[in-house]
Amino acid sequence: MGTNRTIATRFTRADLQAAVQAAVRAPSLHNTQPWRFRLRDGGVDVRADPTRQLPVADPTGWGVRIACGAAAFNLRLAFAARGRSGLIRLRPDPGDPNLLAHLAPGPPRPATPAEQRLFAAIPNRHSNRVPFWPDPVPPRVRSRLIEAARAEGAWLELVIGTAAVGALAEIAHAANRVLQRDPAYREEMAGWVRAERAADGIPVLAAAPVPEPQDLLPQRPFADRPRTPGRDFEPEPLVAVLGVAGNTAGDQLTAGQALQAVLLTATDAGLATSMLSQPIEVPAAREQLRLALGRFGVPQMVLRIGYGLPGQPTPRRPIDDVIDTG
Repeated sequence: MGTNRTIATRFTRADLQAAVQAAVRAPSLHNTQPWRFRLRDGGVDVRADPTRQLPVADPTGWGVRIACGAAAFNLRLAFAARGRSGLIRLRPDPGDPNLLAHLAPGPPRPATPAEQRLFAAIPNRHSNRVPFWPDPVPPRVRSRLIEAARAEGAWLELVIGTAAVGALAEIAHAANRVLQRDPAYREEMAGWVRAERAADGIPVLAAAPVPEPQDLLPQRPFADRPRTPGRDFEPEPLVAVLGVAGNTAGDQLTAGQALQAVLLTATDAGLATSMLSQPIEVPAAREQLRLALGRFGVPQMVLRIGYGLPGQPTPRRPIDDVIDTG
């Protein structure tokens, strides 16, 4: 990212396009990339793309807003990398529900060391769906993850202990069974699996190995790839639940920013992560999870965190395909 020897006094169109290049590296459900961007007034609009919303898995648009919130966080880091703070307004026009955020450059200032590290982590962050190593995550790193969520107005509950993790796993498996019983859900998911190189969706090589009965946590069956002999999933994973105070559209955008802050903090610390949204997608499971945690607020994502072999980032569409003009 550099050391910010010069501070930008204004952003050019090329600066804004480069910021969008960072924004599209955000995560999204099934890598649908449900966003569009408009460059205007020296800043960037983040818009929902209804054509990429999953009608079965995401009928309310929760997943779209989580993804767009994560993209907005990347934009903020990209602005900082170019020597300006990023001023964000969530849902600035109540008459335009697809306009989820506007990012404008704030006063000139150097990027902080933390912003530099998180910005550098953007191209390296991706979901790692294969088994992790058994090495525990050190307490100081766990504290960094919790603080990353708190700094963005969210909470991160680390689920500690065999009994607690087992209870969460039961909720996740029950939710997964509910989802997998729906033929429309299975068909929708299969439609986003990519056997060949594509600009979106889940490549077969990035999928988890075929689930087996001993697996503690559910994995989406994106492919029929068998696991390497002796490479079972970790028996005591570090599992975390990210949540915010409420569940409005604004809350979900806040959760998306916090989610990306946690994921990038984990990447910077050398950790691998994957997301389990099944307990969030099923309302009864989400409520059960909320009650089990005993936390004020609403769970928005479940994370599996640990150390593992490096994987490959999933593809992204060219920015020319996601930037609107005019």
